[in-house]
Amino acid sequence: MRSFTFYGRFQDDILAGRKTITLRDSLEADVTPGEVLCVSRLEDGGVFCHLRVLAVTPVAPSELNDTHARQENMSLPELRQLIQTLYPDIQQLYCIEFALC
Repeated sequence: MRSFTFYGRFQDDILAGRKTITLRDSLEADVTPGEVLCVSRLEDGGVFCHLRVLAVTPVAPSELNDTHARQENMSLPELRQLIQTLYPDIQQLYCIEFALC
């Protein structure tokens, strides 16, 4: 089973089902629908759940909308700011939709 990390601040939202997607660059988007991931916190490596990948869809940062923000459990301005901080010059992201196993 492949490992996948999230910042610890997203753990509670993932476990509560409030965060159902993640936006990643091509280096972190090499997952396939149906695959189960062992998820841990980036900061300390603590495993906190397993997720099943439902879909992987390319999306340009300019195409991010309220639906993406809602699935990330944040406002659209917050999401755009986060993406700008994490991936300042990126032209192509991948939306990975997931569900708890």
